[in-house]
Amino acid sequence: MNVVIVGAAAAGLATAETLRQDGFGGTVTLIGDEEHLPYDRPPLSKQVLSGTWSHERLRLREQDALAASGIDLRLGTRAVAVDPGRREVRYTDGVVAYDELVVATGVRPRRLPGSDGVPGVHVLRDLADGLALRDVLAGKPRLVVVGAGFLGAEVAAVARQAGADVTLVSDLPAPLSDVLGPEIGEFLLGTHIDQGVRVLRGTRVEQVLTEDGRASGVRLADGRTVAADAVLVAIGSVPATEWLAGSGIPLGDGVVCDEFCRAAPHVWAAGDVASWWHAGLGERLRLEHRTNAAEQGRAVARNILAATPVPFTPVPYIWSDQYDLKIQIHGTPRGCDRMTVVDGSLAERKFVALYGAHGVVRAAVGVNSPRALRAARAHLSTPTPWETVTGQGVPA
Repeated sequence: MNVVIVGAAAAGLATAETLRQDGFGGTVTLIGDEEHLPYDRPPLSKQVLSGTWSHERLRLREQDALAASGIDLRLGTRAVAVDPGRREVRYTDGVVAYDELVVATGVRPRRLPGSDGVPGVHVLRDLADGLALRDVLAGKPRLVVVGAGFLGAEVAAVARQAGADVTLVSDLPAPLSDVLGPEIGEFLLGTHIDQGVRVLRGTRVEQVLTEDGRASGVRLADGRTVAADAVLVAIGSVPATEWLAGSGIPLGDGVVCDEFCRAAPHVWAAGDVASWWHAGLGERLRLEHRTNAAEQGRAVARNILAATPVPFTPVPYIWSDQYDLKIQIHGTPRGCDRMTVVDGSLAERKFVALYGAHGVVRAAVGVNSPRALRAARAHLSTPTPWETVTGQGVPA
C-alpha cells in the first residue's frame, strides 16, 4: 500500500511518522512545495522575527532521521491535480499513485487587493517571509500592521520591541476581541498602547499607497492615510485547495471531512486545510493551530490503519506571545456568550478566565498562569455546566 501525503509541514510530517511508528510497512510519500526540510511555523512570528532563533532551529526533523524512517520525501515540488478515480496525484515533477491520500496543504495568506508583488508589502507564512521581514525590522522602519488577530498582534509586539515605529490597523474594536471578547481585547489593546504601538481600530485598510514603485503607506476606508516604510498584511488565510478543483473531493472552507477526518473514499485531510465534524462539540471546525496540526496528522494516520476509525475530538489549544504575556487558550472561546475570571485578575496581568455558551464551559484562557490554567482545562474534558464554576475558583 502507498500512502501519499501532500503537504510537508507539521500535519503531513506527523501523519508520515505516525504511520511508521504504528507499524505501517508500505510506501509513505511526502510531497512539499518548499525546498526546506519540514519546519515549525509558529516561531516565525516570534523567535525568528526577533532574531533570538536561527532558522535552522525550526527544523522538525533532519534528513537522516527522515531517511531512516523510510519516508519518500519529495521537496520543492507542488501538487497540481488529483484524480480520485485513478488514485493519482499529479505534481510539477510527475505523477504518483496512491492507495490512501492525505491532504495537508495548509493555507495561504489573504492579501489586500492590488498589493501582491508590491515591494515593501509583506505577508508572513513561510520561512522566506519571516527572514525577509526580519531584515526589514533591523532597519527600525515605520511599519503598518494590517490586522489585529494572532499574527498581527504578535508581529506588532516583536517589531515594537525591535525599535520599529508600529501602527496596528484593524476593523476589530481591540486586538483578538473577536476571539477573546471585549474585556481581554481591551486588556491587550492597553498593553500594545503602553508599549508605544499606535492602534487604529474599527477601521480597515482600503489601499496600499506607493511611491517610486514601493509601498509608502496605506489609505484607510475613512480617508485617512498612514505613512510607512513597510506594510505587513495579516488579515487571515485561505485554505490551499485550488489544486483539488474539479476532483470531486468536497470543498468548502477547506477540505470537508467527516468526524474521522475522511473527505472521500481513500482521501483524508489534516491540519489547517481540514474542515471536519467535531462530534464532541457538535459543530464543524477548521483550526489553524500548530498543536491541532500534529494531533490531527497522528489521528489520520491511525484511522488509515484502523479496522474501525475513531472520531477526532480534541480540546483545541493555541498560544500567543506578546511582550511579557504568555497567552494560552484551551477550547473554543469564539462565539461564547459569557466569560468570568476565576483566578488572578487583569490588573495583575496574570489570570485565568472561563468562557461559556449554551450553559456549558467551552474554553479556558490563561495569561501568565500555566499552573492554574492546567486545572481549569479539566472543565473541558467533559461538558461542565456553567453554573458549577461561575464565581468559584478553579479546583485544585
